[in-house]
Amino acid sequence: MARYTGPRTRISRRLGVPIFGASKYLERRPYPPGVHGPKSRRKNTDYAVGLIEKQKLRYYYGLMERQFRNVYEQALKTRGVTGETMLKILETRLDSIVYHLGFASTRPSARQMVVHGHVRVNGRKVDRPSFSVKPSDIVEVKDKTVSRQMATKGLELSTSRAVPDWVTLDREAFKGTVLRVPSREDIQPIGNEQAVVEFYSR
Repeated sequence: MARYTGPRTRISRRLGVPIFGASKYLERRPYPPGVHGPKSRRKNTDYAVGLIEKQKLRYYYGLMERQFRNVYEQALKTRGVTGETMLKILETRLDSIVYHLGFASTRPSARQMVVHGHVRVNGRKVDRPSFSVKPSDIVEVKDKTVSRQMATKGLELSTSRAVPDWVTLDREAFKGTVLRVPSREDIQPIGNEQAVVEFYSR
């Protein structure tokens, strides 16, 4: 299964936001990488703005280009506002739910937990990070020592993050339930979803 393994600080500096978490290098040098970085203050074209916003969301959720494009096309076929629908699809992926519940401290580690079979949905093992979790679905960590140790570490590292109110968490049972699909107000995207829609609709 493909995943991004390239330089992270460079990407964050290029896009101007800490895509992969806090970075002291992003704070020290708030401009794009390269020798011309400090001078690159020219206004971006509409195409460049759309590309930047698309890359922000794509890297943030850990998707390759084809996977992200598929999410857009799925949202396009669904009734509703395309941008909002796209965000809801991304937020209800299994790896995103594992991250929101705090079983993993980062999205890449949440994805790894799912791929390695440490997570169950409604009692069944699911190893696809893209699995779409529905309201009333129960997501739990497998009752194995290694799985529970990973989840315990994730919960300890995620104490500064609040669990969204559209999911509930039972820490003792290592279990969470999706109450509803998140609304646009529940989601704080790192990029502008409308710019992404306009970028793909060219």
